[in-house]
Amino acid sequence: QVQLVESGGGLVQPGGSRRLSCATSGFTFSSYAMSWYRQVPGKERKLVATINSGGTTYYPDSVKGRFTISVDNAENTVYLQMNSLKPEDTAVYYCRGVVRGTIYWGKGTLVTVSS
Repeated sequence: QVQLVESGGGLVQPGGSRRLSCATSGFTFSSYAMSWYRQVPGKERKLVATINSGGTTYYPDSVKGRFTISVDNAENTVYLQMNSLKPEDTAVYYCRGVVRGTIYWGKGTLVTVSS
């Protein structure tokens, strides 16, 4: 049974940093691409970072240079390091994996950037 569980959200001041974690189970973690998305109420969920099994990463311009995705294959965990946070980064952040053609999502973790 594939499971993805995010953690690490909370309140952060503008300019601050936060690291999100996504603990996974039920599949061979190192063989699949993993991604982070975010969503604000009333808007579509948007990609913020992805990493493939070879370690290649992609970031949209909105977060490039500020966010970093990484994996710990021994712990079956994917991380999202967020630096220089802005109020517009406030959102629920979701972990996503595609395993054998099926998309799996975590339940999300809320990050609020505010003074």
